[in-house]
Amino acid sequence: MRIVYHLGAHFTDEERLLKCLMKNREVLAEHGIVVPGPKRYRNLLRDTAIELKGNAASRDRQALILDKIMEEDVADRMVLSWDSFLSLAPWALDGTLYPAAGERVRAFSQIFPEIEAEFHLAIRNPATFLPALLEKLPNKTYADFIGKADIYQLHWSHVVQRILTLNPGTPLTIWCDEDTPLIWPEVLRTVAGLPENVALEGEEDLLATLMSGEGMTRLQSYLAGHPPSSVMQWRKIVSAFLDKFALPDRIATEIEMPGWTEETVAELTRLYEEDVYRITHMPGVDFISP
Repeated sequence: MRIVYHLGAHFTDEERLLKCLMKNREVLAEHGIVVPGPKRYRNLLRDTAIELKGNAASRDRQALILDKIMEEDVADRMVLSWDSFLSLAPWALDGTLYPAAGERVRAFSQIFPEIEAEFHLAIRNPATFLPALLEKLPNKTYADFIGKADIYQLHWSHVVQRILTLNPGTPLTIWCDEDTPLIWPEVLRTVAGLPENVALEGEEDLLATLMSGEGMTRLQSYLAGHPPSSVMQWRKIVSAFLDKFALPDRIATEIEMPGWTEETVAELTRLYEEDVYRITHMPGVDFISP
C-alpha cells in the first residue's frame, strides 16, 4: 500500500479535495483507493507523532493505527488530507514559512515507516497568503504576526527544500493555488492515483463557485456537445468561459495589510513567480502547471 499525504497548505483548498474524493468513495474503491474520514486520523496521527518524537513506530503499533483509520481490510492507496500537516496555523509563520515543515512531514511518515509515502502540496502567493493567515489569527497585531520575518524573503522553495531534505526519495507533487481552476481535474486524479478517463462526481464544483449560473450551464452544455480530446483542450475551454463568466468578487482578492501598498503586492507577486520557477526546476518535484 502507498499512503498519500495531501499537505495543504493553509488557504489553498478549504477541504474541497477531500470532500470531492469522499463523494466518490465507491469509484475509488474499485481502483483500490481508500479515503478515510478526517476524524479517523487527524488527531490520532498528531498525537502519535508527538509521542513518537520522530522515531519509527513498531509494526504492532502501525497495525493498530491502520486498523483505527481504515475500515477496509486491504487497499493499494490511502489518501490522507489535512492543511495542518506542515503546521497548525499559528505557527505557519515564524521568521520563515512553515519552519518545521521538514520535521513535521518526517514525523508523520515515521508512523508508517515501512509503507511507501507520497506528498502533495499547493502553494499560494505570499501577497494573499499572509493576509489570509493574519485574518485567521485575530489576537495578533501585524507587528507580532510578522515578527522578525522579511516579507520579501518568504519563499516556498525553502519549505519544499526542507521537506525534500528530511524525506529524501519520497515523491512530492506541487501546484499553485492560483492555477487550481484550470488544473483541478488533474489535481484530483494525481492525488487519488486515478487514470485520466475515470469520471468523478463533483469535479466541476470548484468552477461552479467561481462562475455565474448562466456561465456554468453554458460550459456544461458546451463540454457535452464538444468533449475535449485532451487536458490542454479542456483547460483552453474552461479558461475562455472563466474570462467571460467569472464572478469578479470570487476571482479578485482584496488585499489589506498595514503599511502595504500596490508596489508591495506587485513585488511580492514578482518574487513569488520567480520562486515558482525555482520550484519547477528542483530535483524530486513533480509540478502541475496549466
